[in-house]
Amino acid sequence: MSTDYVIETVALTRRYGSRFALDHLDLNIPRGRIHAIVGANGAGKSTLFRVLLGFLPPSSGEARILGQDSRHLTPDVRGRIGFVNEEHTLPGWMKVSAVTAMQQHHYPRWNQQAFDSVIGHYHVLPEQKVGQLSRGERAGFNLALALAQAPELLVLDEPTLGLDVVAKRAFLESLLYSNAADDITVVYCSHQMEEIERVADNLIILERGQLKNMSAPDDFRDRVSYWVADIPFKGPEPEIVPGLLELQRIDGLQHYLVLDQDEDFAEFLRACGARSVQSMPVSLDRAVNGFLAKNHAAPMASAGVA
Repeated sequence: MSTDYVIETVALTRRYGSRFALDHLDLNIPRGRIHAIVGANGAGKSTLFRVLLGFLPPSSGEARILGQDSRHLTPDVRGRIGFVNEEHTLPGWMKVSAVTAMQQHHYPRWNQQAFDSVIGHYHVLPEQKVGQLSRGERAGFNLALALAQAPELLVLDEPTLGLDVVAKRAFLESLLYSNAADDITVVYCSHQMEEIERVADNLIILERGQLKNMSAPDDFRDRVSYWVADIPFKGPEPEIVPGLLELQRIDGLQHYLVLDQDEDFAEFLRACGARSVQSMPVSLDRAVNGFLAKNHAAPMASAGVA
């Protein structure tokens, strides 16, 4: 497999009994940019990360990270991967200065300028113990450590989960405006669509362990359209509505969220008796959630991104 990709999987499968967490997944993530991975609960995101980082063996198939088989990662390759998870697990009994010194010792490519540029967004003092830091401060400290090790690949697994609005903003600005991030490939897993919309160049959607989409976020959003129709009776059965993701009846109007439909969809609704049809704007959050709901459960269900 080519090293033009930071992550490569071929028919990657991971089972838990009879259930597939990863179902013959083929995924190639190219070097550079920020790649966001989203999916409903149980989509396989956490399992994918555990397999890629060598914490969990695949049941079958292949997984490579930075060109090396994930089952046999060398210390050198591990040193080229930065990882920040939702727990921001750091030794709470140690001082910030001691943790920083320990990381400097372990990573010979340590970039002090990168560390300083990120930690400057937070009120973190060297003499503080990690256990005294707020959740947002720990998140920023963790990101500063990860970027300072000068990784080729930075994996962020729900890094802003549980942070307040101010802490989230500081984290994202630290990520976006750090000079160290310019040459790093970032794989970012989050259920916050406003974050994805702000930071991601590439949107990867997983569902039931399979790849369902890989495109620019704007390109995916453009595939989803929202129509409001005034139909004086029940309207067409959902089974015959082309590309239907979601249908709601609100105040006597039919609201359709559909995939890969153009102006011909308005003509379809008129042919079904609509007296008026109006196209409405669609947010990335609405588009992704509608798509996941359709793929994860029944068309009328609503699913959150996780």
